[in-house]
Amino acid sequence: MTVDAIPQDHAADPSQEGVGPACVMTFNATDPTGAGGLAGDIATIAAMGAHALPVVTSIVLRDTAEVFDHTTIEADVVVEQARSILEDVTISAWKVGFLGSAEGVSAVAEVLSDYPDVPLVAYMPNLSWVEEDDQQAYLDAYRELVLPQAEVLVGSHQTLTDFLLPEWNNERPASPRELAVAAAEHGTRFVLVSSVPLPDQYLDNVLASPQGAITGEKFERFEVSFVGAGDTLSSSLAALLASGAELHAAVGESLAFLDQALDAGFRPGMGNVIPDRFFWALPPGEEEEGQGEASLDSPTTDDDNLPKDPRHVH
Repeated sequence: MTVDAIPQDHAADPSQEGVGPACVMTFNATDPTGAGGLAGDIATIAAMGAHALPVVTSIVLRDTAEVFDHTTIEADVVVEQARSILEDVTISAWKVGFLGSAEGVSAVAEVLSDYPDVPLVAYMPNLSWVEEDDQQAYLDAYRELVLPQAEVLVGSHQTLTDFLLPEWNNERPASPRELAVAAAEHGTRFVLVSSVPLPDQYLDNVLASPQGAITGEKFERFEVSFVGAGDTLSSSLAALLASGAELHAAVGESLAFLDQALDAGFRPGMGNVIPDRFFWALPPGEEEEGQGEASLDSPTTDDDNLPKDPRHVH
């Protein structure tokens, strides 16, 4: 069909303002597997009915099993990417993933500070693959500059314990409330903690404040590892907040979405299983095939899986 053939009834009306999905700006690394990073963010945000504005902070070299290396994007380039579109488009939420370096954290935090009323969902992945000195500088900058602006900090129980309570030596695992108290000391209002150990092969996923647990869902541990689950959970939460959902309801819906995306997950290579964010678009037969793929046995890992090895307990 040529442009001239478009019926007038369906032509865009430039006078209509404010029509369309909510926009979420996401700062994250590129991930060539498509499991996490910006690719995972874009797919998740789109699946939740919002529109992603992706800003590249780093180039990660990896496959579906492990991360090999990464190259950071210069801080001023990160800022220019964001500023260019922020001058043109109104955003309704932020998602912050891996920012590449301490300098990248500082640059992104400066952009965030200009929009204090826009809710920020900050995701802390497992950074064990980053060199120790660079990792420490990154985490220090993140505590000082990003946490004070975060509405919700998302991460696995182990990752958030290492990050927020590095001196924790109690035989008892830190509770979500204790993690929330530690995050609140830096200005973060809530934590969404996944993979909280429970008896009998269960894992809990809990939204908590310094006053205690607010809501959550239990998952059953299975012998299969996923990559990209953390970006899926945090991006879906950001998209729902951007669309006007209340935090309590948004967390419940995000966990349900993650559960179904993992149930329909698939293994495109020889490594971990990738969530299928468009499980709802698959014909019934294909959806069942995807769910069977996710149940294949695979060694578990401590990658950026969030939650690790889960199935929702219905």
